[in-house]
Amino acid sequence: MSTKEQEYYSIGEVSKICNISKKALRFYDKIGIISPDKISEENNYRFYSKETLLSVPVIKYFKQMGFKLDEMRDFLEGSSYQAHEKGFRLKIDELKQLEEEIHISYTSVKDWYDLILEAESVIENDVTEVSIKYMDSFTTCYLEQEFSYNYMESVINIEWTNYLEQIDRAITGPVIHWFPSHQDKIAGEKTKFRIMQTIITDCGDNPTMTLGGYMVASCYHIGAHETINDTYEKIFKWARDHGYQCAEDSVERYVTDYWTIRNAEEFVTEVLIKVTR
Repeated sequence: MSTKEQEYYSIGEVSKICNISKKALRFYDKIGIISPDKISEENNYRFYSKETLLSVPVIKYFKQMGFKLDEMRDFLEGSSYQAHEKGFRLKIDELKQLEEEIHISYTSVKDWYDLILEAESVIENDVTEVSIKYMDSFTTCYLEQEFSYNYMESVINIEWTNYLEQIDRAITGPVIHWFPSHQDKIAGEKTKFRIMQTIITDCGDNPTMTLGGYMVASCYHIGAHETINDTYEKIFKWARDHGYQCAEDSVERYVTDYWTIRNAEEFVTEVLIKVTR
């Protein structure tokens, strides 16, 4: 209840009415956001007017919008539209940046989670037979390198990471290697390859490469990368038996690898080679 002489509310009453803790009210007073209108000289009790009490819902809404307490002072004073316009414009810019960062984080986590589910399903169902499928077209940035046959270094690729930082691009999804000649790669000869991943936004003015938009022979390889030639041979044999011609280049899509798990026997890699009749 308010005192009889004026409509003042004790800190406990404000706490109950506005569903806010007394601790928060004391903190607001300390930093000058909401201060009591009257403090009893006898017992140091705090009392708030109805007008001051009504500041609490306003503060709650500002918090919902992402404003920090020290950003609210000018708004609570209600001195001018200009203060609101400037403060809101700055907050909108800040939240747009935050939205972009959250989008990047969400996309990265979600795509990696999907790869884990894919690998678990491949291993559980022993999906290692060759199949024909349409490979969707996608365009991404890439970095061309010499292939050293050290899969760990080529997958967790420091040069690629540094390049992405240099061009200021965020990536997601599996590491992909494109080999211009799978025969040279299988033979262990010196060869170049291109490393790429899906770019979350766009590649800008940086060099790009488009893959897909055609039929491929696809086969999952379960196990260490050093035995991946067995999967290539499986694809070649299947293609011969079914009257298909394999293109010269190939794609290795590392579903799960050193990024996710250290047990090489549980690595899952998808080998994709363009085929035609």
